[in-house]
Amino acid sequence: MRELRNLDDVHPRNLTRRQHLVLVYLIGLVSIVLLFTGLYYWGMRSLEDRPRSIFQAFNTVIETMTTTGYGADSPWLTPAMNVFVATMQVTGVVIGFITLRVLVIPLFERTPLNLDDRLSIKDEHVVVAEYQRDTEVLLDELEALDIDYVLLESDEAEAKRLSDDGYQAINGDPEERADLDRASIEKASLLITDARDRTASIVLTALEANEDLRVISFTASTRRKAALAEIGVDRSVAPHALIGTRLAEKATTPISVDSAVESKTVAIREILIRRDSPLHGVRVGDSPLANHPNLTLVAGWFDGELRLPASPDDRLTPNTVLVVAGPESAIDDVSSEVAGIRSPRLSTRAAVVVAGLGEGGTAAVEAFPEDVPVTTIDESPDVDPDIIGDVTEPETLHAAKISDASALVVTVDDDATALLAVAMARSIAPDVEILTRVSDTEKASAAFRAGADYVLSIQQVCARLVAAEVYGERMMDPVNQIRLVRGDAVPFVGESLIDARRDTERGWTVVGLSRNGTIYTDEQTTIEPGDEIFVAGSDAALREFKKQ
Repeated sequence: MRELRNLDDVHPRNLTRRQHLVLVYLIGLVSIVLLFTGLYYWGMRSLEDRPRSIFQAFNTVIETMTTTGYGADSPWLTPAMNVFVATMQVTGVVIGFITLRVLVIPLFERTPLNLDDRLSIKDEHVVVAEYQRDTEVLLDELEALDIDYVLLESDEAEAKRLSDDGYQAINGDPEERADLDRASIEKASLLITDARDRTASIVLTALEANEDLRVISFTASTRRKAALAEIGVDRSVAPHALIGTRLAEKATTPISVDSAVESKTVAIREILIRRDSPLHGVRVGDSPLANHPNLTLVAGWFDGELRLPASPDDRLTPNTVLVVAGPESAIDDVSSEVAGIRSPRLSTRAAVVVAGLGEGGTAAVEAFPEDVPVTTIDESPDVDPDIIGDVTEPETLHAAKISDASALVVTVDDDATALLAVAMARSIAPDVEILTRVSDTEKASAAFRAGADYVLSIQQVCARLVAAEVYGERMMDPVNQIRLVRGDAVPFVGESLIDARRDTERGWTVVGLSRNGTIYTDEQTTIEPGDEIFVAGSDAALREFKKQ
C-alpha cells in the first residue's frame, strides 16, 4: 500500500479501491475471530461445563478456522458446540479463499516477471532485435525449421504476451549493450533487426559485442542499403521493393523456348493451381504432373519462392505455379485435370498495368523488360503516373485499358484497397492475370476469393527470407527465364530419361530427346549415341550445364 504521510490519509475517501478492500477484509477477519473467541469461551463454560481461559479459547478458534487441529478440547458433547465448531471450520475455509483473492494472488501479480528465466541455453542462435511486422509469423517459421532464437522486444506487454505463448522472447532495449547481453549476443550467429531509424545504433552496439555476427536488416527504402552496408549490415532488404520486383517478374514470362528447339513438339508452360483446383492440398509427388510418363516437372513457385525442381513433399496450394515441359498434346491433356493452365505470354507483349507507385510499385516497373509496355496508376500526381485516379473505381481501370492488358500488378499500401481493386478488376476483365501484394498474411486467402491469381504476403516472404539466411543460403530470387535448350546427349548415353532426371540438385533437368527427327519424352526411353537431349532450367543452371 502507498505510504500514508499524515492522519488525513487514513480517511476512507483517501484510500484506493484496493486499500479499501484490504481494510474491510482485515476488519472483518478480526471481528469474526473475536466473535468466535467470545462464543467459544462462553460455550465451553456454559454448555460443556469445561471452562477455558480467553487465550485458550482464542487458540482453539485459530486452530479450527485454519484447519490445523482442535487441541485437547475435542470431542464436544453438546449439539450446539458441535454445530458451532463446524461453523468455524466452514468459515475458515471461506476466509482462506478470500485471503487468496484479496492478498496472495494480487501480491504475485504485482511481482515483476523475469522473462529471461524462460529462455533455454543459447549458442549459435539468432537474435531478433525488434520486428515491425507480424512477429509470430517470423517466429513460427524459425521454430518450424528448429532454428534457435531470442526475440528482444522493447514493448513489455508484447514481450510478455509472446513469452506466455511459448516463444523465446524477452523485454529490453536492443540499443543497450546490457539487454543484448541478456540475449546472449556474444554467442549468436545472426542478428535480425527491423527497427527503422534505430537500426544503425542497434547494429553497431551488437557488433561491438560480437564482431563475427552476420546481420540482416529490414529497411523501408532501397536508398538506405549503401549506408547500412557501411555500418556492417551483410544484407539489407526492402520488403516492398523485393515483392514488387517478384510480382513484376512473375507477371512477365518466366519461361522461354530456345529458337533451335521445335516449339510445336516440345513445350514448356506454367500451370497455375487455382483455388478450385482438384489438386489443392495434394503432394507434388502424388500429382498427375509428377507421375506423367511424358511430362517433366521442371520447377514450382510456392508463395513467391522458386524451387527448381519442386520437392515431391511440397503441397500444392492455390498460390502454386508449376512449370512443366513435354509434348504440347500431353500438357493440353493434363491441363483440364489441373485447371488453370496459362499459355506463354512472351509472344504477346500486351501492356501490364501497375496500381500503386510506392516503393513496391516503382520496383515492379523497373523490373519489367524494356519491350513490355507498362501503364501505371496512382492517386498522387507527385509520382507521375500514367493514370491519376483511384484504382478501385471502374473509370480508372477502363482508362488504363485493363481489358486489353495481360496482367495487373497491385501494390497499393492498404490491404483493404488492394482487395477491392482486385475484385473490381476481375469484374471488368475476367481474363486478366491479377497479381497482388498484401501486408497481412491472413489477407492472402481473401485476395484469392476476391479474384487474384497470385498473392505474396510481405510477412511470409520476410519470414522465409530470414529462415533461408540462417542456413547461409540466399532465398532464390526469381530468375528472368526458365529456358528449354537442345544439348549433346553423349554424357547420358546408356541411361534412361528417368535416370538422367534423378539428380535434383543441379538446377536443370532433362525433358526428352530427339532421335531421327522424332521427339521422345517417355521416362523409360534409353538415350543412345547420336541422340540430342532437351534440357530445361534457369539461365545460370544451363550455363553450368553447357560447361559440363
